[in-house]
Amino acid sequence: MTEMDDTALLRYSRQIMLEQFDVAGQQRLLAGHALIVGAGGLGSPVALYLAAAGVGRLSIADDDVVELSNLQRQIAHDERDLGRGKAESAAVSARRLNAACQVDVIASRLAGEALQRAVTEADVVLDCTDGFASRHAINRACVATRTPLVSGAAIRFSGQLAVFDARDAASPCYACLYGEDGDDEALRCAENGVIAPLVGIIGTFQALEAIKLLAGVGESHRGLATFDGLSGEWRRFNVGRDPACPVCGPGPHGASATS
Repeated sequence: MTEMDDTALLRYSRQIMLEQFDVAGQQRLLAGHALIVGAGGLGSPVALYLAAAGVGRLSIADDDVVELSNLQRQIAHDERDLGRGKAESAAVSARRLNAACQVDVIASRLAGEALQRAVTEADVVLDCTDGFASRHAINRACVATRTPLVSGAAIRFSGQLAVFDARDAASPCYACLYGEDGDDEALRCAENGVIAPLVGIIGTFQALEAIKLLAGVGESHRGLATFDGLSGEWRRFNVGRDPACPVCGPGPHGASATS
């Protein structure tokens, strides 16, 4: 593992001084690779905080372009980025924060073999998308490759976060919580709205969980956490693995059938 020079030691000093983190945790972070799927409201704080914290490599995937209505909450973009690809815009912002961070741009919707390959190459995946179809596809790829998945969602004044880790026999997957036959067309911010700071709260929470996983510090969040922005209250639900889950369960299409 490459030794940090004096500049890096100073840059990351506020993390290194943490007893649980220390130099070893920072070096693991610098050697880590995070895949961020979605560079919108959630992906913006995720990309910025992971770059600032010193994650060595980020891959940012998004096939959308920056629109004026995005700027209310998607803080990786500004007015100069209107019409620009979100993945490229977020990558530029991340590099401005930390030029030493390798940032790869995937300006397409990850699916099929491309998604599987991108997930395989990453140490942690952050689902920052806004559709059930995408979330289920990402979940299936993470279960198949046993890659930790940090999932976030935000709409109106409500947010939620969960960490799914197929390496843990007790951890559920996204499909354990939500059936794969749902219709999410009515659950998008474009149709329902979202308060601006909410995506920052959830996205920052996602970044924290990814940093812990990459650096090997603390314990991963367990269960499902929901946040009510109107009351300022968090609620936490213990969620176990569904033994009949078609993705991570023992059935003909489940993880144990292919592992």
